Amino acid sequence: MEPASDTSAEQLRQRIDLLLDAAQRLADENRQLRAAQEQWVSERAALIAKNEQARSRVEAMIQRLKSLEQNA
Repeated sequence: MEPASDTSAEQLRQRIDLLLDAAQRLADENRQLRAAQEQWVSERAALIAKNEQARSRVEAMIQRLKSLEQNA
Protein backbone atom coordinates (compact mmCIF):
# COMPACT_ATOMS: atom_id res chain seq x y z
CA MET A 1 0.00 0.00 0.00
CA GLU A 2 1.28 3.48 -0.89
CA PRO A 3 1.71 6.13 1.77
CA ALA A 4 -0.87 8.92 1.69
CA SER A 5 1.72 11.50 0.66
CA ASP A 6 2.64 9.47 -2.46
CA THR A 7 -1.03 9.27 -3.44
CA SER A 8 -1.51 12.99 -2.85
CA ALA A 9 1.60 13.80 -4.84
CA GLU A 10 0.44 11.63 -7.74
CA GLN A 11 -3.01 13.24 -7.69
CA LEU A 12 -1.39 16.65 -7.64
CA ARG A 13 0.82 15.71 -10.62
CA GLN A 14 -2.25 14.51 -12.51
CA ARG A 15 -4.09 17.75 -11.78
CA ILE A 16 -1.10 19.79 -12.87
CA ASP A 17 -0.87 17.79 -16.12
CA LEU A 18 -4.56 18.42 -16.78
CA LEU A 19 -4.14 22.12 -16.11
CA LEU A 20 -1.09 22.29 -18.39
CA ASP A 21 -3.05 20.55 -21.17
CA ALA A 22 -5.96 22.95 -20.71
CA ALA A 23 -3.62 25.95 -20.74
CA GLN A 24 -2.00 24.73 -23.97
CA ARG A 25 -5.39 24.19 -25.62
CA LEU A 26 -6.48 27.68 -24.56
CA ALA A 27 -3.25 29.21 -25.85
CA ASP A 28 -3.72 27.46 -29.21
CA GLU A 29 -7.35 28.57 -29.42
CA ASN A 30 -6.37 32.11 -28.49
CA ARG A 31 -3.72 32.15 -31.22
CA GLN A 32 -6.26 30.92 -33.78
CA LEU A 33 -8.84 33.49 -32.68
CA ARG A 34 -6.31 36.31 -32.91
CA ALA A 35 -5.33 35.23 -36.42
CA ALA A 36 -9.00 35.11 -37.44
CA GLN A 37 -9.55 38.55 -35.92
CA GLU A 38 -6.63 39.98 -37.89
CA GLN A 39 -8.10 38.50 -41.08
CA TRP A 40 -11.54 39.98 -40.34
CA VAL A 41 -10.03 43.39 -39.60
CA SER A 42 -8.12 43.26 -42.88
CA GLU A 43 -11.21 42.23 -44.82
CA ARG A 44 -13.24 44.98 -43.14
CA ALA A 45 -10.67 47.59 -44.09
CA ALA A 46 -10.73 46.38 -47.71
CA LEU A 47 -14.53 46.52 -47.79
CA ILE A 48 -14.54 50.02 -46.32
CA ALA A 49 -12.08 51.14 -49.01
CA LYS A 50 -14.22 49.58 -51.76
CA ASN A 51 -17.31 51.22 -50.31
CA GLU A 52 -15.58 54.61 -50.32
CA GLN A 53 -14.50 54.12 -53.95
CA ALA A 54 -18.05 53.23 -54.93
CA ARG A 55 -19.40 56.28 -53.10
CA SER A 56 -16.92 58.56 -54.87
CA ARG A 57 -17.86 57.10 -58.26
CA VAL A 58 -21.58 57.54 -57.60
CA GLU A 59 -21.04 61.12 -56.44
CA ALA A 60 -18.97 61.83 -59.56
CA MET A 61 -21.71 60.36 -61.78
CA ILE A 62 -24.34 62.46 -60.04
CA GLN A 63 -22.25 65.61 -60.61
CA ARG A 64 -21.81 64.74 -64.31
CA LEU A 65 -25.52 64.13 -64.68
CA LYS A 66 -26.33 67.44 -63.01
CA SER A 67 -23.83 69.16 -65.29
CA LEU A 68 -25.38 67.53 -68.37
CA GLU A 69 -28.84 68.50 -67.14
CA GLN A 70 -27.84 72.14 -66.72
CA ASN A 71 -26.18 72.26 -70.17
CA ALA A 72 -29.18 70.72 -71.92
